[in-house]
Amino acid sequence: MLLSPTCFLIFLVVLNFVDTGDCFYLFIEPHRSLLIELLSSGIAWRPAGLLLMVHITEDSAIFLRIYFYFSMAGQVLRKIKKSVRNLQLQKAKQHLLTETGSSHQPLQHVREGRIHQQLNHFNRQDVSTLPQVDEIMLSSSHSFCLSFFQRFFVNEAYWQHPDGPVFLFIGGEGPIFEFDVLAGHHVDMAEEHGALLLALEHRFYGDSINPDGLKTESLADLSSQQAVADLAVFHDYISQSFNLSHRNTWISFGGSYSGALSAWFRGKFPHLVYGAVASSAPVKAKLDFSAYNNIVGLSLMNEAVGGSVKCLAAVRKAFAAVEAALMGGNTSQVAEDFGCCQIAKDPDDQIELMQSLADIFMGTVQYNEEGVLMSIHEVCDVMTNRSEAYEEEMEAYNRLVKLAQIYLSTSEEPCLDVSYEKTVKHLMDTSLQSGRKTERQWMYQTCTEFGFYQTCEDATCPFSGMVTLQRETRLCPVLFGISQHSLPRRIAFTNTCYGGDNPHTHRVLYVNGGIDPWQELSVVQERTGEAEEAQTVFIKDTAHCADMTSRRITDRVSLKKAKQEIEKHVASWLKTAAEEKMEKRTV
Repeated sequence: MLLSPTCFLIFLVVLNFVDTGDCFYLFIEPHRSLLIELLSSGIAWRPAGLLLMVHITEDSAIFLRIYFYFSMAGQVLRKIKKSVRNLQLQKAKQHLLTETGSSHQPLQHVREGRIHQQLNHFNRQDVSTLPQVDEIMLSSSHSFCLSFFQRFFVNEAYWQHPDGPVFLFIGGEGPIFEFDVLAGHHVDMAEEHGALLLALEHRFYGDSINPDGLKTESLADLSSQQAVADLAVFHDYISQSFNLSHRNTWISFGGSYSGALSAWFRGKFPHLVYGAVASSAPVKAKLDFSAYNNIVGLSLMNEAVGGSVKCLAAVRKAFAAVEAALMGGNTSQVAEDFGCCQIAKDPDDQIELMQSLADIFMGTVQYNEEGVLMSIHEVCDVMTNRSEAYEEEMEAYNRLVKLAQIYLSTSEEPCLDVSYEKTVKHLMDTSLQSGRKTERQWMYQTCTEFGFYQTCEDATCPFSGMVTLQRETRLCPVLFGISQHSLPRRIAFTNTCYGGDNPHTHRVLYVNGGIDPWQELSVVQERTGEAEEAQTVFIKDTAHCADMTSRRITDRVSLKKAKQEIEKHVASWLKTAAEEKMEKRTV
């Protein structure tokens, strides 16, 4: 059932609800006598013990998520990622303001809903379906712990009812919002092809999580395999809700982790989704992802995007100087120079500092020319510009200090937090009251499925060799009781399950940027054969998920051509699907 704009849901560990047809009324334990009726206030509220999901009214619509590109490494890279989302949010609002004058007025066509999903699709002993109201009243805690509510959005603004295609945007390691069905390259194409737009939130992220979802025992139901199964159930649910049939061709879209999910959904359920676009999709799990920092180094040398050999050499020299200062006991001076919140006397804190400084470069490369912090050209200018005089012996060190100062000023942070203890404490927090979290869940998935640890032990890494695989994986047993020795086996199973970077998928378009470090784990070469077809688009001078934004005048020529190529593939799939349906009718 799709929820009306005035409908809200409250979740508690134990709850009872009555469906009146338009809205849900919830009796909250332990005060069953208290009936809370919530109408369209447009207010987001998260009291202790509750997870409240609010539909914001059209007049106060807020779009908070663009694309949740994942990143490991340190907290600075996570903050840069958040800044990218916020900046793209502003651009999305501007885009939507121009749309309000069109005949479609897409905001009026967006609806939010919830689907009741099983926590474990693969438990054959659990034969329960969606529990009825009476079932919840009689055994509320048991029924609730076996399932969760998964959030989704629908936009019918462009849909050519009833036979138009369906474009499904798959959520990744973060919440979804109305924006995911209102703007982006997939939305541009939906308008052209008259498609129904959908966005499904990933289990255990955003609002699609139970109150105890961050506890280690609950996280056992968080996996990409369960997420792909969620997509299959959602497909059936939407097909029934909108009376869809074989005449409606489904195309899935996703970027980064959700790009991999898009490819895997097509691979596992080819009868449900006709084609898939997988942007910057790391379909190969990798324990020691040292190649990430190798690509960062190559990108800092890439003259096409403003890099240079001189720039990379300066970066290497700067990190060597910082590491030497720490090893020499000059921790107080280093903390003062780089504006640290703490003096990094402990080795763990020193590694946090080195990782934070590396994050500035990693974030710059991964999100190059997104308008956040600096571009590669600007970073390299700071590291090599001779217009500013420095003492030759400490020149590289001082240039890195300046770069850190620029980061702190643009991020509006008072200081650089380098406390490893605080990082661990944050990751161990299982409460939901402090807001929508992503770090603990994603860390769990790296420990159980993917790895993706961006180490710096390889000689090609331009940063500090203090960031080792042992250091990156030691949080798995600390946070979740997962043995470090079990990680290779877990990651090997993921690649066995999906095929790694040789997935033998048909009608999956893999799109990658030439300076994106994640390209190393994606499919970047076309393979054709009788039993397989891998279609690829490679954009030599763009970064992570650059193709997913709406068409922009400022797009590089290569990016414009890539978007046109993606559009050709999608149009070709829809044409082929239509022809196949016509052939079946004539037989």
